[in-house]
Amino acid sequence: MTYAADLIEEETAYLAFHFHWGMDAVLDLEHADRRGYVARARALVEQG
Repeated sequence: MTYAADLIEEETAYLAFHFHWGMDAVLDLEHADRRGYVARARALVEQG
């Protein structure tokens, strides 16, 4: 199973914007870790 490129781009942009991480750092994350950080970022935004 592959992960859609558009979803990877969305996650990368989201994490780069909210955590100020570079693309390489985000793409080096395992899929589950990246999804976990996206969820954490969204929770922080919602707490806002």
